[in-house]
Amino acid sequence: MYIGQAAQRSGTTIKTIRHYESIGLLPEAPRQGKYRVYDPQTVELLSFIKCAQALGFRLRELQAIFAGQPELSPYEKARRAIADKQREIAAQLLKLSRQQEELSALEASLEHAQQQCLSSVSTAK
Repeated sequence: MYIGQAAQRSGTTIKTIRHYESIGLLPEAPRQGKYRVYDPQTVELLSFIKCAQALGFRLRELQAIFAGQPELSPYEKARRAIADKQREIAAQLLKLSRQQEELSALEASLEHAQQQCLSSVSTAK
């Protein structure tokens, strides 16, 4: 299939496919005359990239996934990347939870300080 059909089937654009090829995220497509020809595996890869981006993967991360460890299948690489992303998100959630606890503690200490000030003022009268 040609680039327009690959774009339509994968839910991307021709420009996106060309960009992915230029940054090495997609292998360069073989040509039939002057036209690029794409196979169903490339369409599947394009769909995967689109989905991965929607889930928070950056193109640089995806480049690293597909470039490294040639002995692994793309699916095994994806599984490992997903596990890494899940750990990253869990760490972010833990950090945010701690920040929320610290803010709650700060708020409580401010309320306590305010009450002490008010009671000091009222006993001084």
